[in-house]
Amino acid sequence: MNSEIKTISIFGGIVVSAVVFLGIIFMGLDDLPSQNQGSTTGVFLNINDSGIKKAPNIVGIEHYLNTTPEELEQEIENKVVLYDIWTYSCINCIRTLPFITSWNEKYSEEGLLIIGIHSPEFEFEKDPNNVQDAIEKYEITYPVVMDNKMETWKAFENNYWPRKYIADHEGNLRYDHIGEGAYQETEKIIQQLLDERAQDMGMQTTSNKKLVNIEEFEHTPFRTPELYFGYKFAQNRNHLGSNEGFQPERIVTYAEPQKIELNKFYPIGDWKNYSDNMELVRNNGSIKMLFEAKEVNIVTNNYAELEIYLDGSPLSEKNIGRDISSDGKLLVIDPGMYNIIDSETSISGELEIIIEGKGFQAFTFTFG
Repeated sequence: MNSEIKTISIFGGIVVSAVVFLGIIFMGLDDLPSQNQGSTTGVFLNINDSGIKKAPNIVGIEHYLNTTPEELEQEIENKVVLYDIWTYSCINCIRTLPFITSWNEKYSEEGLLIIGIHSPEFEFEKDPNNVQDAIEKYEITYPVVMDNKMETWKAFENNYWPRKYIADHEGNLRYDHIGEGAYQETEKIIQQLLDERAQDMGMQTTSNKKLVNIEEFEHTPFRTPELYFGYKFAQNRNHLGSNEGFQPERIVTYAEPQKIELNKFYPIGDWKNYSDNMELVRNNGSIKMLFEAKEVNIVTNNYAELEIYLDGSPLSEKNIGRDISSDGKLLVIDPGMYNIIDSETSISGELEIIIEGKGFQAFTFTFG
């Protein structure tokens, strides 16, 4: 009897532990925003594992950059393929690019093909000229396809930026990783699949197993979540602190806030509410926010001049962003992401952005 009770207790404990573990995983995935702010462990499948499936076809592409449809069709044959789903104003995507471009340089002649699947979050990211500028900025030489209608995104059943899938030379999806991080793990998978390819094709395998050595961005454990200005994007994660709230497709006069709460933003002045952004409809306006992070980025569009203040003072050498000039100003010229706070350690404070430029659009704040 005692033996049976002991067995049942052990089995019950295993079941409970499994349920808790799976619950943690699924809660973590549910909590991941569209622009994943952390990193997750990748999933690798051996060739004989059940559930393995073929990589879907790349479909619905409006523009091919660094390649043509015909060239891509030829290149993909018998290659280990890393599919990188990204968008150029996503800070989490941008942080992965030095690793991806290094892998391309290191392994492209050994049978690795990297395909950047550019699936846009915002309207301005659908412009091929903007994406081409980003390709040149980040020195991307591998093929990039513009998935403006998100058809390839859907074919992969994807929900996140960035996301990496790796298929072996026979087209089987063998690896899946969401977000930043796990770079050494991912590179080891690339090496393993290239070795499998070489053996199957009767080729000599590479002996250089040294991994790419690039410093990885370290996230702070507690930081402000991503803040969206568009009323549609902010659904179920509304961080607009102003009493006036979101008013879809209307021009709203937002008043100076009497109190500022942590992790909320406060536009001041006349702003038109759009589904994915707010647009300043007069020449002057501002934004206030109380945040906690070591890095603050803003995604913007349309020409404007911004003055940045932290707790009422200009930024110092210890926290000035990479895109801020020495006089504490940010000149917005091209649509995309701009870094405004860059600190070695986490800081908290009141950020004030004074804006000069009618038509300036704010899409989102991201933090690190």
